[in-house]
Formats: sequence, C-alpha cells, structure tokens
Amino acid sequence: MWLIGAHVSIAGGIGQSFDRAKALNCTAFQIFTRNPRGWSSKKLMEEEIANFHKKLYETGFFPIAHMPYLPNLASPNKEVYEKSVKILTEELTKCHYLKIAYLVTHLGSHMGTSEEDGIRRVAEACNNAIKNSEGNVILLLENTAGQKNSVGHTFNHLRKCIDLIEDKSRIGVCFDTCHGFAAGYDIRTHKSVEHLLKNFDEIIGIGKLKVIHANDSKGELNSHLDRHEHIGMGKIGLNGFKALLSFKEVQKLPLIIETPYDSEKNYMQDIAILWSIAKEQL
Repeated sequence: MWLIGAHVSIAGGIGQSFDRAKALNCTAFQIFTRNPRGWSSKKLMEEEIANFHKKLYETGFFPIAHMPYLPNLASPNKEVYEKSVKILTEELTKCHYLKIAYLVTHLGSHMGTSEEDGIRRVAEACNNAIKNSEGNVILLLENTAGQKNSVGHTFNHLRKCIDLIEDKSRIGVCFDTCHGFAAGYDIRTHKSVEHLLKNFDEIIGIGKLKVIHANDSKGELNSHLDRHEHIGMGKIGLNGFKALLSFKEVQKLPLIIETPYDSEKNYMQDIAILWSIAKEQL
C-alpha cells in the first residue's frame, strides 16, 4: 500500500489530524504535536492519547511527527541548545505514547561557528535525547537547502552526524525533495534520481531512508532557496516526481507533501497528483 499524505493541523485536538488526513485522501500524514512556534507545550491527556490510538487502529494511517521550528540542535548558545535538547527528548517520549514511529528534525544552524562543530552538537543532542526519552521512536534527520550556516545539506553531513550517534537503530533520514534540489541534488529525470539514490546508498545506506518530503521547488537547482512549490509547478517539475516514484526504494516510503497551503483545494490537488503518479506504477 502506498503511503501518501500531507502535513495536517491538530487544531481542536490531536486526534483531529486523522479526520483532516482522511478528508485529503491520505494514507499517511505529518503533524506537530505542539505549537510549532513556541517553547512550551501542554501535556497530552490520557483521553487524547486513547482517541489517537483508536483512530490509528481504525484508519490504518501512518502518522509522523515533526519537531517545532524554534529548537536549534546545532546552536552554540547554551540556553537555546539546552532548551532544544529538552524539547527533542519530550517529543521522542510523546511520539512513543502516541505510537508514532518517526520524529523528523532539522539539524539546525551552527550560527557561524563551523560545520564540524554544528554536526558534533547535533549528534550530542541526539545521543542525549535518545538516552533520556522513553520508547524506541526513530529520529529522522532532515536534509536542508544549504542556507548560510545550516547543517545537513549534504549526504556527507548526515553521514558524519550518524557516525557520532551511538544508537544507530534509532536514527534515520527524511529526504526533502525541495531542500535536496536547492542544495544541488538533481531529481528531474530518471537518470538523476537513479544517481541520487545510488549516492545516498553509498554514503548513508538506503536502509536509513525512511520518509520523503515531496515538495516541488520555487528555486533553481543549487540555489540554496528553501521555498516549497506545488507538485509540478516548480523547478523540479512533474517529470521529476514521476521519476522519483518509479523507484521501488521510494514506493515503500511515506511520501508527505509540505507544499504551500494556499487553500485546501491546492493541497488536495497535490495529493491527487501523487496518487495519479502512483497508480501509473501499478
């Protein structure tokens, strides 16, 4: 079964995410379990967790969680770093209670120190959070577009970080197509996607690839511009996504759109396009 979905809101209760995913014709979805633009978080009530479990079993959907925006796991600022590690630990535990298998995180910004220092801080944060959280949720490192001071825009960055993480069974990668394209990884043709997957396998190992963020790109190849576009309307183009979804390694993964939320109609259109491409593979 294809796992195709979108990032959806938890407004009105975390269980509402399933209803929104269903309305969009999703079989997978991604959420923030807390306010993505704040440091604080309210504790989930037992009835909320029970309702989430009920809908999880009823629908068979595949939920994924994403870290909020404010944490910076590569930060040299002690206060920001400690708060970031605390939230990462809390989110891993929260995912465990909700029976969410994956938590996606950006690696963050080294704030002008160095890539090596940033990678080391991210790995230490991951080690700390994995040790001090409950359960066995897998933490997914998301590639970035290569903005100034960012960590994680190359496969080698991700490999170096993984090498420093002690429990390799608790770590994987979420590949964002827009970020990857903006960082210089071409996926516009079958040949370029084949090259990318081979490169990923050689450097990281294809088994570590757990989720795809399927976003078109407003920016050109290697532009380092993190601006998502609707599927087929950006610089990657429809043929790029047809090429990507033709590979067996990709077909078994959750494909999550984070395209611009101009309207529910556009979100539904992006989902419909992915389903149409998927059906062509049958």
